[in-house]
Amino acid sequence: MDFQASEMSGRTQADLTKEEGVGEEEEEEDEEEETVNSTEVKMSQIVMPCHSNHRQELSVGQLLKWIDCTACLSAERHAGYPCVTASMDDIHFGRTIRVGQVVNIKAKVNRAFNSSMEVGIVVSCEDLFSDRRWRVCRAYATFVTQRTKTGNKVLLKPITAHTQQEQVEYSVAAERRRMRMIHDDIIKDLLSATSFQQSDSLAVDNAVAAERTKVESVELVLPPHANHQVNTFGGQIMAWMVNVATIAASRLCQAMPTLRTIDMFTFRGPSQVGDRILLRAIVNNAFKNSMEVGVRAEAYAGEGPNRHINSAFMTFEVLDECGTPRTLPRIRPEPLEGRRRYEEAIARKKIRLDRKYIISCKQTEVPRSVPCDPRNQVYLSYNNVSALKTLAARNNWLLSSEKDKVHLYTLEQKSTLCFRVEAEVDVPAHRAFCLLAELRNRTNWDKHYKDCELIRRIGDDDFLYRVVAPSVDHGGNTSPVSANQRGGILQDFILLASRRKPCCKGDPYIIALRSVSLPTHPPTEEYNRGEVMCAGFTILETGNNMSLISYYNQASPEVLPYISTDIAGLSSSFYHTFCSCSQYLVKNREEPAPDDATDSLASSVQATHL
Repeated sequence: MDFQASEMSGRTQADLTKEEGVGEEEEEEDEEEETVNSTEVKMSQIVMPCHSNHRQELSVGQLLKWIDCTACLSAERHAGYPCVTASMDDIHFGRTIRVGQVVNIKAKVNRAFNSSMEVGIVVSCEDLFSDRRWRVCRAYATFVTQRTKTGNKVLLKPITAHTQQEQVEYSVAAERRRMRMIHDDIIKDLLSATSFQQSDSLAVDNAVAAERTKVESVELVLPPHANHQVNTFGGQIMAWMVNVATIAASRLCQAMPTLRTIDMFTFRGPSQVGDRILLRAIVNNAFKNSMEVGVRAEAYAGEGPNRHINSAFMTFEVLDECGTPRTLPRIRPEPLEGRRRYEEAIARKKIRLDRKYIISCKQTEVPRSVPCDPRNQVYLSYNNVSALKTLAARNNWLLSSEKDKVHLYTLEQKSTLCFRVEAEVDVPAHRAFCLLAELRNRTNWDKHYKDCELIRRIGDDDFLYRVVAPSVDHGGNTSPVSANQRGGILQDFILLASRRKPCCKGDPYIIALRSVSLPTHPPTEEYNRGEVMCAGFTILETGNNMSLISYYNQASPEVLPYISTDIAGLSSSFYHTFCSCSQYLVKNREEPAPDDATDSLASSVQATHL
C-alpha cells in the first residue's frame, strides 16, 4: 500500500481570512458558485446527544468521522476504486457545534496526482430554529487508491476545473502537495537554526510534571470500526486519538479543554479488524493560553510487533464562562525525549503563527512586506506562489488594449487594480523560464529595472533580490535625472522570487514575486522603499517550441504610476517593454542553458540560509 509523506497544510489567503472571520456571509459566499464537479459529495447530520460531550457540544472525534467518510466517498467516486486516507492537513476549528444543530459537509476532489488525490472539505453549521449558517472549518485530505488485484497501481484520471474557485484549488493543490512533502524537513531546519533559550519551567514550583499528563489506552478493532475494505476506518482512529488527547489536556488544566487546532494526521500504515490500537498522549508544552498535546497510535496483533500507524499534534484551550482562554499552568518536560518534544512544540507554534500572519494578512494593509527569516520562509514562499496562481486563475479579466498580439488585461477588485500582459513568444517554455527566473537578466530588457542585485539564495527555488527603479513623472515617463533635479528619490524594492517547474503536463512554469523586509537591508533616505504585493510570470508551453508568457502585477501605489497611462490608453509602453522581453528571449533562445535556473545562480552565490 502506498502512503504519502508527512502532511502540512498550505492555505490560501482567502481560506484563512474566512476562518478568522467566521460568519453567515461566508456560507452565502460559497453558494454563489454552483459547481458541476462530479466528485462532489454532500453530507448533512443533525447533532444528537450521543454525538456530544457533557457540555452538549459536538465531539470533534465524531466530526472527524463524518469528515473522513464524506471525503473518502468523494475520492472513490473519482477513482472508481477503493481508497484509503493517507493524511489530513491542518484543521482549525473556529466555533463549536451544539446538540440540535445541523452539520453540513461538502467534499470534492481538487486535483489528482497519479495514484493520490487531494480532497477539499468544507464544514458548515446550520441552526434550524434561527435560520443561521456559518463556517466551522476547512480541511484538505490526501487519499490514495488501493492496488488492483494484480498488484498494479491505479492511475487516476485528471480533474477538470469548471469554476474559478475550482481552478484556484486545482492550481494551488500542487503547492500544498509540495509543502506536505517537505514538512519534516521544515521542522528539522527550524530546530537546527533556532537557539532555544533554557526554559525557566524547571525552576517554577507549581510547574506540572509532563509525566502526570500521560495517557495510554488500548482499543480493539471490531467490525463496526472497519470500513468496506475491512481496514480500520481512518475517522475512527482519529476519533480515538482526539479522545486520549483530551484526557491528557484535562490532566494539566483540571478542566474540560476545547480543541482548537489539529496540526496534522499522517497515516503511516493500515490496521485491520482484530488489531489492538495502542494510543499514547502527553502534553508536550504549555503556553500562556494554549497547550500542545502529542498523540501516537500503534497497532499490533497478538504477540506481533507494534506498528506505528498515525501521529498528530493538537492544540487545546480552556475557556472561562465568558469564552476567554484561561491562563494555563506551566509544564515541566521529561528529560531527553520530553525536552525534544518540548522544543518541537515551540517550533510548531512558531510555524502556526508565521503561517497565520503571512497568509491571512490583508494585502491592502501597510506595510505589506512580511519579514523574511528561516522560521517563515517556507510559508512565505508558499503564499508567494499561491497568490500568483490565485490571481492567474481569475476569470474576469478585461482586455484593455492590444497591439501586434500583445494583450493588456485589467482586473479591478474592491481596493486593488491588477493587470496582465500576455503574448506568445517563439522560445521553448523551459528556456524562457531559465532566462526570466534570474531577475538580474531583466535589466537587459526592462527599463524599469535600473539595477538588480542578488542578495542571497534561501532555498532550492527561492531567492532574494534588491531592485532599484527610476522615478516616474506624472506622465508615466521614467527620468531619473529630472526626478533628482526636482528633489525626487529613486525607488528600491526587496523582492522574494519563488519559481516552480510544472507539477504535471499542462501546468505552467511559475516565477512569483513579492516584497519582503530584511533587517540587513532596511529602508534608507537615499531610496524610497516600494512594495510589491503580488507579481510574476507564468510560462506555458503551447507547442512547436512556442510559449505563452503572461506577466501579472497587483498594482500597489508604488507600481501603479508605471502602468496607469497604459491602462488609460494614453501610452503603449507595455507593448514596447514586452517586445524588448520577447527580443531578449529570442536572441538567447539557442544559447546553452542549465536545466535548472538555479544552477547559474549557484556559481555566483553560495546556497545559504538567512
